[in-house]
Amino acid sequence: MSSISARRGFFRNAVKALIEARQREASRYVSGVLLGFDDETLKAHGYDREQLKKAANSR
Repeated sequence: MSSISARRGFFRNAVKALIEARQREASRYVSGVLLGFDDETLKAHGYDREQLKKAANSR
């Protein structure tokens, strides 16, 4: 593998990891906000409080 290809691979992997980390962070944030709603509202929109708690506390 040439050094240019190796560099591209490194940066591609770094950007991919950064994007995935930000997506997990956004998911945790949204889950935390949704937990502020009452159980009836969550159920009406297809959410489960226990699943949201797990998502909000995930790493």
